[in-house]
Amino acid sequence: MLIKLAWRNLWRNRRRTLITVSSVGLGVWLATTFIGMAQHSYGSMIDGSAKMGFGHVTIQPRGYADAPSIAKRVTNALAVRDAARALPEVGGAVIRIAGQAMFATANRSVGGAFLAVDPADEHPENDLFLKSIVEGAMFESSTGRGIVLGRTMSDRLGATLGKKIVYTTVDDRGEILSEVARVVGIYDTGIRDVDASTALLPIDTARRVLGYGPDAATYVSIYLDDRRAADRVRDRLAAAVEGAEVLAWHQSQPELSGMIALDRATNSLFQWLLGLLIAAGVLNTMLMSVLERKRELGIMIAVGMTPARLSLMVVIEAMFVAVVGSGLGALATIPWYWFMSTKGIDFAALYGQEMDVSGIPIETVIRLAIYPETVALILSGVFGLSLLAGLYPAYRAGREIPVQSIKAI
Repeated sequence: MLIKLAWRNLWRNRRRTLITVSSVGLGVWLATTFIGMAQHSYGSMIDGSAKMGFGHVTIQPRGYADAPSIAKRVTNALAVRDAARALPEVGGAVIRIAGQAMFATANRSVGGAFLAVDPADEHPENDLFLKSIVEGAMFESSTGRGIVLGRTMSDRLGATLGKKIVYTTVDDRGEILSEVARVVGIYDTGIRDVDASTALLPIDTARRVLGYGPDAATYVSIYLDDRRAADRVRDRLAAAVEGAEVLAWHQSQPELSGMIALDRATNSLFQWLLGLLIAAGVLNTMLMSVLERKRELGIMIAVGMTPARLSLMVVIEAMFVAVVGSGLGALATIPWYWFMSTKGIDFAALYGQEMDVSGIPIETVIRLAIYPETVALILSGVFGLSLLAGLYPAYRAGREIPVQSIKAI
């Protein structure tokens, strides 16, 4: 009976109730939109940074992050890679060598970095450079003399496809070493600093030049099917890997982690303010409803209804507001989310084909991406805030004095 009575009471003032449930629905829509945009943006930046070399989890020599050096290396890279690939969360693991070099043609030279890779292990979904090749192709062998340059670096060197490049670096003893390579590909990520400074080399050629053993590398990059598993994979590998350190993406890329943490804090503040607005709307509706029914509530207590049951009735009314409002929000959000997750809004006309934040590529298409647990958190948050907003009106309803309430006009 209380449920039927609460439902009828809720629709006595139809306009006010519709405004309140609409505000709850709008809150669900706004929360889903802004959280979905943030999660897609964070994921895009994390994945983009991972594809530039380090992966979602990185296994590297101890102290390498503080003082990178050719002399520091992972000596059992193949075993480490195989151990990583055996984990169910891992979608891929590749071995890489990184270092600094001077690149020169007959009359020009530029300084930069090299990333030595095995073309057999590289895939476009895990390698931004391979995905961004616009001329030529990746070298086919890990032992050849091919080199892939960024568009800006190739322009500065005047190096076109087929042109010879001499790169000069140092080994772990400080000896200066030079090697000749031929340009087989040119990539264009759209990030000028990256395209101007990074070249790709065959990994076994780099091992020969640097004096590395056949099982040595600078780091092993691990790519996950779900980036949220980074800490769990790191902990499992840390117990199995000796002589190296295992870092999740937020440890190997602290600047990106700090930027995301700051943006997430700002977004959380907005969500709390939005929740307070929803709660204030529900509180206003329920309190006005109680104050308008003082005489009726007093009569109900006088004829035998207990204050506890009267308070429960008001709480049920607040629950109905939350349920109906969340339902309206879901109806509005589902088609919107489908459109934004599959098509999105393209800002390429404003920002160009590529955007980057601190050298990390992000998509120009704004999309939504939200996890099931986040949806549950949004709905439970709206539901909980609505119920909390109904507690004070319920308390007021249960404290009505029958005689005074019946006399009230």
